[in-house]
Amino acid sequence: MATLTAPDLNGYKTVSESEIQSFKENGHVLIPGILNENEVSYYRDVINKAAVTYNTEKRKLEDRDTYGKAFLQITNLWEVDENVKNFSLAKRFGKIAADLLGVENVRIYHDQALYKEPGGGFTPWHQDQYYWPVDTDKTITMWMPLIDIDSDMGMLTFASGSHQSGFIENVPISDESEIMLQKFVHEKGYKITRAETMNAGDATWHYGWTLHSAPGNKSTDVVREVMTIIFVADGAKITEPQNKHQEADRQRWMAGAPAGELFASNLNPVIL
Repeated sequence: MATLTAPDLNGYKTVSESEIQSFKENGHVLIPGILNENEVSYYRDVINKAAVTYNTEKRKLEDRDTYGKAFLQITNLWEVDENVKNFSLAKRFGKIAADLLGVENVRIYHDQALYKEPGGGFTPWHQDQYYWPVDTDKTITMWMPLIDIDSDMGMLTFASGSHQSGFIENVPISDESEIMLQKFVHEKGYKITRAETMNAGDATWHYGWTLHSAPGNKSTDVVREVMTIIFVADGAKITEPQNKHQEADRQRWMAGAPAGELFASNLNPVIL
């Protein structure tokens, strides 16, 4: 049962030196037990309610393209829901992000509920930072399941070390990105890494340039409930958009601020 009082997520969790080193080397790391059972229970309820309220995808699974089949995507819930705001702007998450990136402070880019429905399709290989017009590689995505999941439910899958290649292909998440980037991963010989299981409240963290994908959700009746938060190092500047998606992001997630300005709009508050 969820508690009535919102659990306070401002207490820090120590990140070990080995976790920081693993993150820098591989471009990703799994940190267990970031939330306890009570915290997960409360915020899962909060996020699920907000996701249902603000979900705009009404098409049947079979009527969507590959990207649409991959997940239901409900973005920036912190902007419209005070309870989700307590989650997405939590100092606990921001401190982990800052420690892994080796910076003093981070700003939120946006949050995103990613719900892979039963029978939901695969998520093609992609780089998150393809979408982000920022002048730093100090960017990070937290990917946290709100329920216990296993590898049959769409576990996040990484090409370890791929972050060191930087911007690879100017291509969005699509069948095209799957073909091009899978070929790149194969040619480079990156180790493919995914957890067998994750508990609710565990989280993976990956650089914006780390190549990743996810298989489909083979479950017939369980939605893979995942909440993500993207952070950017404080002090980053906005760059000239390199594609239409970056321009759309500049308008939506950076309040239309021009290239050359600090990444510091009212939609990108500092966390710590």
